Amino acid sequence: MTGRGFTTRHFRERKKRISIRRNVMNLSLPVLLSSLFQRLVAIVDIFLVGGLGAAAIAATGLGQLLVFVTMTVFWGLATGTTVVIAHLWGAGQRREARRAAFAACLACAAMTAAASTLGWFFSGDLAAFLGAKDDVLHLAAGYTRLVFLYLAFTTGLNILSAIMHGTGNTRTPMTAILLVNVLHVLMAWPLIYGKLGLPAMGVTGAAIAINASEAIGFFYLLIQAMRLRYIRVGRPDTGLFQRIWRVGWPVALERVAQQGGQLFYSKFIISYGTAAYAAHQIGLSIESLSFMPGAGMGIAAATLMGQALGAKKYRRARISHREALRLAVMVMGTMAAVFLTLPGPLIGLFTHDPAVIEKGIVFLRLVAFAQVPLALSFVYAGSLRGTGDTFYVFLVTLGTMWGVRVFLSWVAADWLHLSLYAVWGVFVIDWYARAVAFWWRYRQRDLHAVVI
Repeated sequence: MTGRGFTTRHFRERKKRISIRRNVMNLSLPVLLSSLFQRLVAIVDIFLVGGLGAAAIAATGLGQLLVFVTMTVFWGLATGTTVVIAHLWGAGQRREARRAAFAACLACAAMTAAASTLGWFFSGDLAAFLGAKDDVLHLAAGYTRLVFLYLAFTTGLNILSAIMHGTGNTRTPMTAILLVNVLHVLMAWPLIYGKLGLPAMGVTGAAIAINASEAIGFFYLLIQAMRLRYIRVGRPDTGLFQRIWRVGWPVALERVAQQGGQLFYSKFIISYGTAAYAAHQIGLSIESLSFMPGAGMGIAAATLMGQALGAKKYRRARISHREALRLAVMVMGTMAAVFLTLPGPLIGLFTHDPAVIEKGIVFLRLVAFAQVPLALSFVYAGSLRGTGDTFYVFLVTLGTMWGVRVFLSWVAADWLHLSLYAVWGVFVIDWYARAVAFWWRYRQRDLHAVVI
């Protein structure tokens, strides 16, 4: 009897685990693909302008970096929105979740107006501050101003996706991002090189293609959000917005710390020449094939954790975290093997410049050693965000980005005058330090005491 009872319990536990694993896969894979497709927009731009030379690659990459820095506050808002809506949705408070979504949309609109204005007037000054040469600066200015002018479509896609992720709907945002990618490819090539009767606009054509494709993707998501009743239009609820921002502001600071540090880190790379920065940018574009799915798994972990805690299903929260972690390590571990064995052909897809290829091969091989700690960092940080522990994630990011990556890069580049490869190697140390810090915190976290 006891043996039979144990077997029955074991069978039920196994069945429950399989059900959770299936749920994790159903939620995570669309997020993974959405993140990959979203990053592909930037990758395609780098790929398509590659035929224009190293200056065009560097200018496009620099413009993308400035936009990423600007998006830091919006990522904070998006994370807070996803976590709060996930908790409300998991607790069955659908009406409150819809009101929270509307409050998030209003906040996003106000923040976008300010960011677009600042980006239009000061993006050129930032590019110059980073040390861009005249040939790169001229190209970057036109690209960046156009992207900032229509930033509302980028931020709109971001916040609507965050709302849907909180409800557990990850397929609709994936469809929107896929639509953006297809339209972007169809428009970018003729606009950049003057095909199909269009004028050759170079990097400016790439910016126009991004704006137009993201506009269509935004309106598609907006229509779907209203159709599925994810947003309740009405009087803004300041209480719900405060809950969102309480979770989101540390994420915004985390992104500021990350992207601000990345700006200084890029400044060290640019000091080694245009070929070095072009190789760096191409390498980052290729690495994002694993980086963005890992980031997507972090989003999935935050959503699953938030919904499980909202429903007070603590065991389900733990199992969901483990399944997200398993998938992330599998994907990024596989990519590590690809980066180690095929760096030359991958870099060669973007450029034929031998100096850029030589440097890019070394970069990709270094990146390979960071893939597993990246996977651990993304999922552990995502799960911590799902519990509302966003301030700790901010502190770790601040400490490792500035205390490890920026500081050690300064020592290597400006003090010891070491090679470019030593500066690149610093970011590997950064990600190992983060993985350990996030793992430790998650192990100490009492899920029963979580209050959002």
